[in-house]
Amino acid sequence: MIDIERLLLEFKTLLTIESPSKKEGKLAYYLADLFEALGFPSFFDKSGENTGSEVGNLIVKIPGKLNIPPLMFCAHLDTVGPCEGVEVIEEDGVIRSSGKTILGADDKAGIAVLVEIARVIKENDIASPPIELVFTTCEEIGLLGAKYLDYRLIESKLGFVLDSENPHEVINRAPSSYQFLLKVYGKSAHAGLEPEKGINAIKLLAQVVVNLPTGRLDEETTMNIGKINGGAYVNVVPDLAFVEGEMRSHKEEKLQALKEEILKVTEEIIRNYPQKIGNLPDYKIEFNSVFQAFHIPEDSQEAKLLIEAGRRAGLELTFRKKEGGSDANVFNERGIKTFILGTGMQKVHTTEEFIKISDLIASARLTLEIIRVYSENFSRNN
Repeated sequence: MIDIERLLLEFKTLLTIESPSKKEGKLAYYLADLFEALGFPSFFDKSGENTGSEVGNLIVKIPGKLNIPPLMFCAHLDTVGPCEGVEVIEEDGVIRSSGKTILGADDKAGIAVLVEIARVIKENDIASPPIELVFTTCEEIGLLGAKYLDYRLIESKLGFVLDSENPHEVINRAPSSYQFLLKVYGKSAHAGLEPEKGINAIKLLAQVVVNLPTGRLDEETTMNIGKINGGAYVNVVPDLAFVEGEMRSHKEEKLQALKEEILKVTEEIIRNYPQKIGNLPDYKIEFNSVFQAFHIPEDSQEAKLLIEAGRRAGLELTFRKKEGGSDANVFNERGIKTFILGTGMQKVHTTEEFIKISDLIASARLTLEIIRVYSENFSRNN
């Protein structure tokens, strides 16, 4: 039922439409016109006012023939760079770029699958539930589209984000993430004439950083120092230095413990500094939540639905956790139970990105079977 040639043609077309974060308009309007031509109403929310994108999230409503709760499927519109002038190469069952740019399978493979599913539903008059397609902006720069999505427009309580690698794997668990900004304040002085009158903020911050845990802390927790900066001139004792980092864990209590450790280490080093000048040295720290963890049990009814859909699509699905964040984190936090499905994209965010055609086809078949199994199960149990 999946038209393979049409799916591949649409995918290649999507790859040629540039859509870097905040500049998703051309792709979004292309899709809006496509779905309108199919007879499915589409509209944009006002999320662009908060994300900075030139366009809002695109929402498409596919009316269902079955009077049962709707399903949501999502793919994001934006890509990372370099994405200008993608040259699509197909050989030996693989699609890649020329190597000068990313390919854009992240996440245009997901978009292509959803376009094909909409066409299949239309031309085969499939008895499906109402389906809500959500195409988000600015996913690659902090899941902003999903965070500012107008949820009053969404009715679904079960969803699927097509934004992972292996179509044989389903992501049912992902971590929480916090970012932090730590500023250390010292006192400036001439580095050659009177350095003893200064407090070196960089040196203080270095002591803090070297005493913080980083890397993989346990099987479900990581922490990273990503940026450090400070000072203005080499002949001036620096009065400000700052560091930015992030921490992730599948357990919120572990993140809280890390916050407390960062505060304890910083406070101890600042407090024990031997040279005090007024209220200096001092520090300021900010913690910001990036996304929240989710975990959908493998023995849930929704997970069992996926296993059956996979079986019908010829896929032996397995469940696993993912250490990265995606729109699914935001949807789960907003009360929409959401899994992440693989489309086959590999080596994403690099110029070596590629996708096996067989994986893209498998993803489309799985998505269609999810709709069928959901419809049958809901009708049978209600």
